[in-house]
Amino acid sequence: MSEPAKPSQANIDKMWSYARKYAEKSGTSLHPDVGVTETVVEGLARHIEQVGRPLCPCNFYPDPQAEAKLRRWICACDEMQKWKYCHCLLFVAPDGRPITEHLPEDHEGRAAYGVVKDPHPDKGRATARVLERQKTEGAGE
Repeated sequence: MSEPAKPSQANIDKMWSYARKYAEKSGTSLHPDVGVTETVVEGLARHIEQVGRPLCPCNFYPDPQAEAKLRRWICACDEMQKWKYCHCLLFVAPDGRPITEHLPEDHEGRAAYGVVKDPHPDKGRATARVLERQKTEGAGE
């Protein structure tokens, strides 16, 4: 099996910029082992070239094009938006473990890592905040 072609430097730079900005916005850290971050960033950049979107490189997709259209695994994926959990380990707590505090108790991330507290619970979780706001607004009617 041959090594996939290295993505363009422009797409790698684009994904590094995105990763840094999203980590700041979400109150997470990039993985402390830069090799982990480099691998994920290159995978995201490669998917931009292959399917036109930064599809999570840590999953296997029988049809990457179809998966990109569904959007659930485009970085920042649904799990990151809802629970602040990054199974790729790109967006993590400062010690390099994924944040699991907001996950459902039966989620595999909890089983693997235990409860990892969110160092900045006031940041990130965009989907969860929208759902909470909709519940609150709906209750007032």
